[in-house]
Amino acid sequence: MSGVADEVVHLPVPTLPSSLPPTALGGASPLADQHGRVATDLRVSLTDRCNLRCSYCMPAEGLDWMATEQTLTDDEVVRLVVLGIERLGIREVRFTGGEPLVRRGLVDIVRQVRERSAEVEMSLTTNALGLARTADALAEAGLDRVNVSLDSIRAETYATITRRDRMHDAIAGIEAAVAAGITPIKINAVLLRGLNDTEAPELVRWSLERGYELRFIEQMPLDAQHAWTREHMITADEILASLEAVYDVRPDGEARGSAPAERFLVDTGDGVAGRVGVIGSVTRPFCGDCDRVRLTADGQVRNCLFARTESDLRASLRGGASDDEIVDRWRTAMWGKAPGHGIDDPSFLQPTRPMSAIGG
Repeated sequence: MSGVADEVVHLPVPTLPSSLPPTALGGASPLADQHGRVATDLRVSLTDRCNLRCSYCMPAEGLDWMATEQTLTDDEVVRLVVLGIERLGIREVRFTGGEPLVRRGLVDIVRQVRERSAEVEMSLTTNALGLARTADALAEAGLDRVNVSLDSIRAETYATITRRDRMHDAIAGIEAAVAAGITPIKINAVLLRGLNDTEAPELVRWSLERGYELRFIEQMPLDAQHAWTREHMITADEILASLEAVYDVRPDGEARGSAPAERFLVDTGDGVAGRVGVIGSVTRPFCGDCDRVRLTADGQVRNCLFARTESDLRASLRGGASDDEIVDRWRTAMWGKAPGHGIDDPSFLQPTRPMSAIGG
């Protein structure tokens, strides 16, 4: 496993708090928390392994990966995802990593979930390095769309950030997804001071010219090295200022809802226009509207990206728990979600697991 795990909570079969919506144990009931939020968006990490070594995520030498026996099997992943959809009100499923394309069973997992649910939206967050080989199979299996992590369209900058000279493979993967009909394409970019912080306008133009929606994401305290500092982070205000200095930028006027990105209309002035998102997880938190829950590759429920505790569903699966017991334990794990991530609190502690072991 990557580093020392956060505290794992082994939950008994719960008695649900009386303030939850009335439901029989094991019945259909949403993943509500005590602050009135309901999780409908499930992020599923399929592996902690990755074929890049992005400087803001992990050291150059990589990490100690999870042992194979710790990782959920394909059947275990499908069982939990389907329970989430059929019994807990999950409407969106995002497969993440590490890098999910290195998971051999990815296509079959997508196919099995789609066979059980025609309505759920399924997407993938990926670096796209293997997407040129798998886009057609993923489309046939029922994947709806992809989010691609791409921090630069300059080959030299890309190689510096990722420690791999693979930008051409990422671009080829994005183009293959478009050809396979896995759209819309969303591009996720993190700006790093002194590396790519001057490249925001060209990333915007490149994305809009191709019909992709670019989303800038503030760097979060989730690196394996625990080297993140607020002072070094490029803020949402700085990102917008760099765009406003070049383009016409204004809010798109649509309700944000539970979406993490604030969306803006960008007009370059020469016929290129579209929407760009800014996700200010640190300086513009959206915790009050959060509708996400996470499942790690080793079967732990994390009710917040920055949670310091986890609830073990893998042990329930492998211990012979019934579907009723599993969904009730999952509900209890969600009920304890904190009101916010608390990054501004002096007592804030970064999660022990890095992003690659949590999943985005």
